[in-house]
Amino acid sequence: MTVPVALERSTRPPLRYRLLARCVVLPARLMTRMSPGRIRSVLRFLAGSAGPAGFAEALAARNAVVHVSRRCAGPGCLQRSIATFLLCRIGGTVPEWCTGVRVSPFRAHAWVEVDGSPVGELGEVRHFHKVMTVRPVTVVRDDD
Repeated sequence: MTVPVALERSTRPPLRYRLLARCVVLPARLMTRMSPGRIRSVLRFLAGSAGPAGFAEALAARNAVVHVSRRCAGPGCLQRSIATFLLCRIGGTVPEWCTGVRVSPFRAHAWVEVDGSPVGELGEVRHFHKVMTVRPVTVVRDDD
Protein backbone atom coordinates (compact mmCIF):
# COMPACT_ATOMS: atom_id res chain seq x y z
CA MET A 1 0.00 0.00 0.00
CA THR A 2 1.35 3.42 -0.88
CA VAL A 3 0.64 6.57 1.05
CA PRO A 4 -0.56 9.43 -1.15
CA VAL A 5 1.75 12.41 -1.08
CA ALA A 6 0.76 15.89 -2.15
CA LEU A 7 3.17 17.57 -4.54
CA GLU A 8 4.78 20.78 -3.35
CA ARG A 9 3.78 23.92 -5.16
CA SER A 10 6.47 26.11 -6.66
CA THR A 11 6.69 29.39 -8.49
CA ARG A 12 7.93 29.36 -12.07
CA PRO A 13 11.66 30.16 -12.04
CA PRO A 14 13.40 31.92 -14.95
CA LEU A 15 14.17 29.73 -17.98
CA ARG A 16 17.93 29.62 -17.32
CA TYR A 17 17.36 28.41 -13.76
CA ARG A 18 14.85 25.78 -14.94
CA LEU A 19 17.38 24.46 -17.45
CA LEU A 20 20.12 24.29 -14.82
CA ALA A 21 17.72 22.54 -12.43
CA ARG A 22 16.96 19.93 -15.08
CA CYS A 23 20.72 19.35 -15.44
CA VAL A 24 21.14 18.47 -11.75
CA VAL A 25 17.99 16.40 -11.20
CA LEU A 26 19.28 13.32 -13.08
CA PRO A 27 22.71 13.21 -11.39
CA ALA A 28 20.94 13.69 -8.06
CA ARG A 29 18.65 10.76 -8.90
CA LEU A 30 21.65 8.57 -9.69
CA MET A 31 23.33 9.59 -6.45
CA THR A 32 20.32 8.39 -4.43
CA ARG A 33 21.36 4.86 -5.37
CA MET A 34 24.72 5.27 -3.62
CA SER A 35 25.40 4.35 -0.02
CA PRO A 36 24.96 7.19 2.48
CA GLY A 37 28.71 7.38 3.12
CA ARG A 38 29.43 7.57 -0.60
CA ILE A 39 26.86 10.36 -1.06
CA ARG A 40 28.53 12.31 1.73
CA SER A 41 31.97 11.80 0.20
CA VAL A 42 30.83 12.93 -3.25
CA LEU A 43 29.08 16.02 -1.86
CA ARG A 44 32.15 16.92 0.24
CA PHE A 45 34.32 16.62 -2.84
CA LEU A 46 31.94 18.70 -4.94
CA ALA A 47 31.63 21.35 -2.23
CA GLY A 48 35.37 21.87 -2.37
CA SER A 49 36.14 25.33 -1.08
CA ALA A 50 32.72 26.80 -1.95
CA GLY A 51 31.40 29.28 0.55
CA PRO A 52 28.04 29.06 2.27
CA ALA A 53 24.87 29.71 0.28
CA GLY A 54 22.48 32.42 1.37
CA PHE A 55 18.96 31.48 2.41
CA ALA A 56 17.33 33.16 -0.61
CA GLU A 57 19.75 31.44 -2.99
CA ALA A 58 19.11 28.00 -1.48
CA LEU A 59 15.35 28.58 -1.48
CA ALA A 60 15.43 29.63 -5.15
CA ALA A 61 17.44 26.50 -6.01
CA ARG A 62 15.03 24.27 -4.09
CA ASN A 63 12.07 25.94 -5.79
CA ALA A 64 13.60 25.38 -9.24
CA VAL A 65 14.29 21.71 -8.50
CA VAL A 66 10.74 21.18 -7.21
CA HIS A 67 9.36 22.96 -10.28
CA VAL A 68 11.11 20.72 -12.82
CA SER A 69 10.80 17.33 -11.08
CA ARG A 70 7.66 15.58 -9.84
CA ARG A 71 9.74 13.23 -7.72
CA CYS A 72 11.50 16.18 -6.07
CA ALA A 73 8.14 17.90 -5.56
CA GLY A 74 6.81 14.79 -3.83
CA PRO A 75 8.36 12.05 -1.73
CA GLY A 76 11.91 12.34 -3.14
CA CYS A 77 13.52 14.25 -0.27
CA LEU A 78 16.95 12.71 -0.83
CA GLN A 79 16.98 13.55 -4.52
CA ARG A 80 15.53 17.02 -3.82
CA SER A 81 18.18 17.83 -1.21
CA ILE A 82 21.05 16.59 -3.40
CA ALA A 83 19.74 18.44 -6.46
CA THR A 84 19.37 21.65 -4.43
CA PHE A 85 22.93 21.26 -3.17
CA LEU A 86 24.21 20.69 -6.73
CA LEU A 87 22.30 23.63 -8.17
CA CYS A 88 23.69 25.96 -5.52
CA ARG A 89 27.16 24.59 -6.25
CA ILE A 90 26.82 25.61 -9.89
CA GLY A 91 26.35 29.13 -8.53
CA GLY A 92 29.56 28.86 -6.50
CA THR A 93 28.14 28.25 -3.02
CA VAL A 94 26.61 25.36 -1.08
CA PRO A 95 24.01 25.01 1.66
CA GLU A 96 24.48 22.55 4.50
CA TRP A 97 23.17 19.14 3.38
CA CYS A 98 21.55 17.11 6.17
CA THR A 99 20.00 13.71 6.72
CA GLY A 100 18.23 12.70 9.87
CA VAL A 101 15.84 10.31 11.56
CA ARG A 102 13.10 10.39 14.12
CA VAL A 103 11.91 7.39 16.05
CA SER A 104 8.25 7.89 16.92
CA PRO A 105 7.04 7.10 14.32
CA PHE A 106 10.23 6.13 12.54
CA ARG A 107 11.03 8.31 9.55
CA ALA A 108 14.14 9.34 7.70
CA HIS A 109 14.50 12.65 5.88
CA ALA A 110 17.04 14.68 3.89
CA TRP A 111 17.08 18.47 3.55
CA VAL A 112 19.32 21.51 3.19
CA GLU A 113 19.91 24.26 5.74
CA VAL A 114 21.40 27.73 5.79
CA ASP A 115 22.68 29.08 9.10
CA GLY A 116 20.86 26.31 10.96
CA SER A 117 17.48 27.06 9.34
CA PRO A 118 15.89 24.37 7.14
CA VAL A 119 15.20 25.69 3.64
CA GLY A 120 11.63 25.26 2.41
CA GLU A 121 10.80 22.58 4.96
CA LEU A 122 7.88 22.26 7.34
CA GLY A 123 8.48 22.77 11.05
CA GLU A 124 8.45 19.02 11.68
CA VAL A 125 12.01 18.76 10.32
CA ARG A 126 13.19 20.09 13.69
CA HIS A 127 12.08 16.77 15.25
CA PHE A 128 14.68 14.86 13.24
CA HIS A 129 18.01 13.94 14.81
CA LYS A 130 20.78 14.78 12.33
CA VAL A 131 22.76 11.72 11.32
CA MET A 132 24.91 13.08 8.52
CA THR A 133 25.81 16.55 7.24
CA VAL A 134 27.99 18.18 4.63
CA ARG A 135 28.82 21.76 5.54
CA PRO A 136 30.26 24.53 3.40
CA VAL A 137 33.82 25.52 4.11
CA THR A 138 34.14 28.58 6.29
CA VAL A 139 37.36 30.45 5.77
CA VAL A 140 38.81 32.25 8.74
CA ARG A 141 41.03 35.13 7.69
CA ASP A 142 43.89 36.30 9.81
CA ASP A 143 44.11 40.03 9.07
CA ASP A 144 47.45 41.06 10.52
